[in-house]
Amino acid sequence: MSLEHFDVLIVGAGLSGIGAAVHLGQQCPQQSYAILEGRETLGGTWDLFRYPGIRSDSDMYTLGYSFRPWTAAKAIADGPAILDYMREVVRDYGLGPHIRYQHRVVGAEWSTPEARWTVEVERGPQRERLRLSCRFLYLCAGYYDYAGGYTPDYPGLDRFRGRFVHPQQWPADLDYRGQRVVVIGSGATAVTLVPSMAREAAQVTMLQRSPTYILALPGQDAIANGLRRLLPAKLAYAITRWKNVLMQMFFFNLCRRAPGLARKLIRAGVRHQLPRGFDVDKHFAPSYDPWDQRVCLVPDGDLFRALRSGKADIVTDHIDSFTERGIRLKSGQELAADVVVSATGLKLLALGGLEFVVDGERVDLSSKLSYKGMMISDIPNMALAIGYTNASWTLKVDLSSAYLCRLLKHMDQHGYRQCTPRRRDPELQEQPLIDFSSGYVQRAIEAFPKQGSKSPWKLYQNYLFDLLSLRYGAVDDGSMEFSGALAK
Repeated sequence: MSLEHFDVLIVGAGLSGIGAAVHLGQQCPQQSYAILEGRETLGGTWDLFRYPGIRSDSDMYTLGYSFRPWTAAKAIADGPAILDYMREVVRDYGLGPHIRYQHRVVGAEWSTPEARWTVEVERGPQRERLRLSCRFLYLCAGYYDYAGGYTPDYPGLDRFRGRFVHPQQWPADLDYRGQRVVVIGSGATAVTLVPSMAREAAQVTMLQRSPTYILALPGQDAIANGLRRLLPAKLAYAITRWKNVLMQMFFFNLCRRAPGLARKLIRAGVRHQLPRGFDVDKHFAPSYDPWDQRVCLVPDGDLFRALRSGKADIVTDHIDSFTERGIRLKSGQELAADVVVSATGLKLLALGGLEFVVDGERVDLSSKLSYKGMMISDIPNMALAIGYTNASWTLKVDLSSAYLCRLLKHMDQHGYRQCTPRRRDPELQEQPLIDFSSGYVQRAIEAFPKQGSKSPWKLYQNYLFDLLSLRYGAVDDGSMEFSGALAK
């Protein structure tokens, strides 16, 4: 019995997968495709996370798609607004019939003689097994484990009589109005939760082991809103997008090349937001340089506003153990809590945890290299959408999807059935795929493919470089091996 076959199978109906489908439909309309989404609805991260205040940590002029202007007044959008934006794209570009919900991909096997992937799928709540085949496989599910976030092994947690939750599994019935809340963590999720929960809780304490760099930026982009009143939407969006790209690149390079100056500037901004006498050095002075880990963004300084109001406070200390009433710290202080939120990060999962087999041999991803930040050495006809760590995710995946269309056209034009990145440079040095000191990265990065020390194997985390490479660089660059004539 023949399998249902597509030219391209896209895995994931989040920001990356929906964008990929639009690129395919516009640039390669002759290619058949389907989007396989494991959940019951689209949205990916923006549907999964339901915690209070969920929002982007990048401006929507760069997190939004290049082909679809963001026209709302807020530059830093909340989760529901981002979901609405994605639903509009699905509706307006006719993607609905291509999405297959509750189709969870668990593995894929490549056959060189057939020049196709056979994809193992679990369908529906009963996890019925079925197979689909495709010429090209495009993984657009990110690199986080959607099954659960990271929670440390807290001593004495079983003694705690209050409510303990992780943001990734936010309970719909949690009522924290008038409650004492402790949010453990100092990253993007924590700085989002604290001001949001402080509006209704009796008191919210952000408990951190060590500080994070935090920037306050306006929630609305006055220049973007002004341009939109004067210019056509697409032109205003393009100008704003480039303005923000260049600003992000300038700030990142400043942090890398003059970390001391960047530290002073960030700390001065924090001091300006907080009352005189607040211990900024204790609570907002990380031991690492800016962008050794992600820099957190707080729109309109909402975290600092909550601290100024007294509805929120911050404690920098280590947990000794949980008690019946809250958390005892190494210093001996006890934080009373009715609700504890463990905003302690996510788990990374290499290529969605899928098992790949190429011509009968299981692929060890940790032994492979990333090609152009979107393909893997020795794995044919497969790409993945991975965004930037130092800028908006969608900037990179937009370029990756456009490059995939160029690659498919090149293969069709020359009659190739297979394209495979091959490592041929004996002087190439291996490096971790993600160069971050964050705990969530260090816990899992060994399972990921590596990056190389030079192009096209190096991740430059630079939009301009990637724009030149992916949009204008040669497809047949000496590292990509093409083979096999198309069957007539």
